[in-house]
This record gives sequence, structure tokens and C-alpha cells, in this order.
Amino acid sequence: MSGGAPTRATLPGTRPAGAQDEAAASGQVREMFTRIAPRYDLLNHLLSLRLDVVWRKRVARRYRSLLARPEARILDLCCGTGDLALALAEEAGVAGARVVGADFAHAMLVRALAKSEKHAPGAGPAFLEADALALPFANESFDLLAAAFGFRNLANYAAGLAEFRRVLRSGGTVAILEFAEPQGAVFGPLFRFYFHRVLPGIGGLVSGNAQAYRYLPASVSRFPGPEGVSGLMKSAGFASVQFERWTGGMVTLHTARR
Repeated sequence: MSGGAPTRATLPGTRPAGAQDEAAASGQVREMFTRIAPRYDLLNHLLSLRLDVVWRKRVARRYRSLLARPEARILDLCCGTGDLALALAEEAGVAGARVVGADFAHAMLVRALAKSEKHAPGAGPAFLEADALALPFANESFDLLAAAFGFRNLANYAAGLAEFRRVLRSGGTVAILEFAEPQGAVFGPLFRFYFHRVLPGIGGLVSGNAQAYRYLPASVSRFPGPEGVSGLMKSAGFASVQFERWTGGMVTLHTARR
């Protein structure tokens, strides 16, 4: 019996076109985000009609009470250009939790640092270069680990979740915001038309990298649905696993506790 292309259920992690293993997948993703970094924020806001800003701020508001605690430590993983880390830090304020943003694409972090410098000293998040599958943090370092639209790009979802759990303190929370494909009879087809036909064309034209914006809808199509992600989180040992569909099912917030 010949093997076909891997399905949502069998993919260990993201697989960009041509990637044969986890190392190749990780390398291609890093290279892709490095290339699109100069137009990343512009396209995020343009292609989502600035809903990406609303979604990140909604995550930050969700954890307002935790962010108000000066002893709390927060990690924004796969932080990109830092928008979620900045939203979390703004919610925390100068007297609140300390926020760290981490990403493995250096070009993204350069832009995150530039944004952070606009904040008062001590008010913005710290940023560092780190691989989500091999985090440079001690066990039980953080009270909240948040990731917005980055978990889907990991080369191994189970290994990523194991690292997430390792660096979370007992009772700590993981919050993963990710794209999903709406299933409604009307909105679902409209979303898929836009996501698969319109978005790649605009993204490729503005960024100069058509491949990256073909990867985006393809990666969402292959990514496990909300129930599948919940199953992965339970298998990784997380408790109180839940998910919420936002904006007609375009995105899902997955939460759990260590």
C-alpha cells in the first residue's frame, strides 16, 4: 500500500512545500518569516482588516488580573514583531507583570525591539531569539505562556506543547490563538474563497514573496481543527483544556492549565 500526503490527523507539525523532515520544515519557516519581515505588520493589518489587533488585545484583556501582579512572569512565544507582547505589557503597566517575547526569526525581533523602544524604560517587554522547540528557560519559569498565530508553524506540535508545559509554573496557563477554517454554510465558503484566492495574491504582491502567502492558507488547511488541538493539549498533560471560536470561527483561542 503506497503512502499518500500526510493528513491533518497525521502531520507532526507544519510542512512547507518540499520539506521532508522537521529540520527542513523549521528552516524553511524561519527563512520565510525573515524574508517577509519588512512588510509583515502592514500585511497583517491589511489582510485582516485590523482584526489581528483586536484579537491580540482581547487576549491581553482576558489575563488582566494576572498581568496586574508584579511577581508574574509572562512569555509571548513565536512573538514575531511583538504585537501580542506589547499588548500584554501595556495591560500590565509599569507596576505589573514582566513580559518576555521570544521568536527564532531575527528579522522579526529587530522590528519588535524598535516598537518596544517607544515605551517608557521598564514598561515594554524584553525580547530574545529562541526556538520554541528548545526554549532557553528553566523549568517552571512563567505564569502565562501565550502564542498568537505561531503555534501552527512549529515543526512538531507535540514537542512544542511539551516545552510549553515544561516552562510553565504549576497552575500556570497556556493560551494559543490560531486561525481556523469557519464551517458555516455561508461564511465558511466566503472565508475560504478570500483566504485561498484573494489573500495569496495581495500578500504576494505587497511582500514580493508569493510563496509565503500561499503557505499561510495551506498551513491553516492542514492544521488540526479546534478539537484536534484540544486533543494534542490533553495528550501533552495539560488540564482544563478549552477552546473558544471567535469572529465566526476564523480564529480559535485554546486555553489550558499546567
